[in-house]
Amino acid sequence: MKHTALKPFPQDFLWGASTSAYQVEGANLEDGKGPSCQDVKQVPEGTSDLTVCADHYHRFKEDIALMAEMGFKTYRFSIAWTRLLPQGTGEVNQKGIDHYNEVIDECLKYGIKPLVTMFHFDMPAALDERGSWSNPESVDWFVNFARVMYENFGDRVKYWLTINEQNVLTLAGPVIGTLHIPEGCTNILKETYQQNHHMLVAQAKAMALCHEMLPGAKIGPAPNISLVYPASCKPEDIMAAQNFNAIRNWLYLDMAVYGVYNNVLWSYLEEHNATPTFAPGDAEALKNGHPDFIGVNYYSTATVAWPEETVEAGKMDPGADQQTARGEAGVYRGYRNPNLPTTEFGWEIDPTGFRNTLREIYSRYRLPIIITENGLGAYDKLTEDGKVHDQYRINYLRTHITQVQLAISDGVEMMGYCPWSAIDLISTHEGMVKRYGFIYVDREEFDLKTMARYRKDSFYWYKKVIATNGEDLTD
Repeated sequence: MKHTALKPFPQDFLWGASTSAYQVEGANLEDGKGPSCQDVKQVPEGTSDLTVCADHYHRFKEDIALMAEMGFKTYRFSIAWTRLLPQGTGEVNQKGIDHYNEVIDECLKYGIKPLVTMFHFDMPAALDERGSWSNPESVDWFVNFARVMYENFGDRVKYWLTINEQNVLTLAGPVIGTLHIPEGCTNILKETYQQNHHMLVAQAKAMALCHEMLPGAKIGPAPNISLVYPASCKPEDIMAAQNFNAIRNWLYLDMAVYGVYNNVLWSYLEEHNATPTFAPGDAEALKNGHPDFIGVNYYSTATVAWPEETVEAGKMDPGADQQTARGEAGVYRGYRNPNLPTTEFGWEIDPTGFRNTLREIYSRYRLPIIITENGLGAYDKLTEDGKVHDQYRINYLRTHITQVQLAISDGVEMMGYCPWSAIDLISTHEGMVKRYGFIYVDREEFDLKTMARYRKDSFYWYKKVIATNGEDLTD
């Protein structure tokens, strides 16, 4: 739809950016913090470990001051589970409580509203040893963790996110380093979706507990949503897109909002003898979740075709990270969209798809949306005079912010925009070399160098965008 006049961004629009604890903090075993799955996993060859990252743990005051200089209205960050509860349950680490109190207070000092992610890929290693999300007790573990956060930070944190990219945890867990399959398991798909079920119940109970303990707070999920296109107008390709949309997207939002499994997804699980087992009270708990908003991580859309019988099943990988490599016989097959350019790392760029995705989400769920991730990973270079000329990032963000305003003009209720990431950090797959931040951190993969902070060109551009509430997107 073409609009003759665009609606402005809301006056209380939450401009900001995002990080996650395990990727930015460092200090991974300092001040009583226990190891998480991220601390003990084998990192991809040629990439940095997570002992230092951007050293945000020690330099958060400097970093938040830079965010305030940009004009942030909110800062999305995660709380490391093992910094509060080193063993995942049991004794609380007061130094961890103190640290996040300082982070929250530092944000509030500048008028920055904390947007806290409760779980961002960092299951305590001690709980992994007890079965991780495979263990039905994981629901109680997570709810207890939520209670500790609400008790200690709920007086100042008014916006909460439950589980970051639960759909990615389910669909690409081995890539993230979070999926643990019990020894002797013969139906991996059933086991994976049973773990996913425990996460869904945990999320619902954490949302209900938030409303009980913090009646003035708001809480929502934060999946990675990428609208799935059919490769053609062939009815079979459209069905393949419906299949993958259900598997990739709607399962998680249908459950978060309505407390019920998506019908197409459920039939897929039935076909594979992979439906999860409901514990007593699960169905009621899922119905009582009631998010206040939806957080959305968006990077690109996906495109799929119907998998022809001639295509060997072995050539398609349902667990592949990249959408174009994904596929499953009789369900869908990933397809490279010829209409979209790609980043240096091979990710498709689809700003219009951003608008398409937002329209579809709001049409289905009618809840406010906040963008919790959106960004461009690139090989940034620091010049001799301390500059980073990242016009490519500015171009990417400008085209996507433009689509957010178009979505607003379509009637979508948008709360805020928090691109990935506020500051350079360790990428899950590619390490330090893949940079996303507005702030450059002077370190390389294995050479920590000075760790000094430098404002990229995108820093100054985003500062102007925020100052004008999205009216001025020019260079």
